[in-house]
Amino acid sequence: MAIHYHCRHCGTEIGKIEKTSINSESLGLHTLTEQERMEMVSYDPMGDVHITSICEDCQEALERNPDYHQLDFLIQ
Repeated sequence: MAIHYHCRHCGTEIGKIEKTSINSESLGLHTLTEQERMEMVSYDPMGDVHITSICEDCQEALERNPDYHQLDFLIQ
């Protein structure tokens, strides 16, 4: 089982954790609401977890251009 982090705006892989066993508290997933968890966390048939977050580049772009918040993807 692996945990994959991808940017929700540009799709870039932010990182990957290769662990055979890990709980949601150590990942911080327990702090998410049910709605946030449904939007940000998915599972594939191989048992891997995919978490959408935001990469540093997209975060900086959003800080410089607040009107980008209304876009689903920063790279069109």
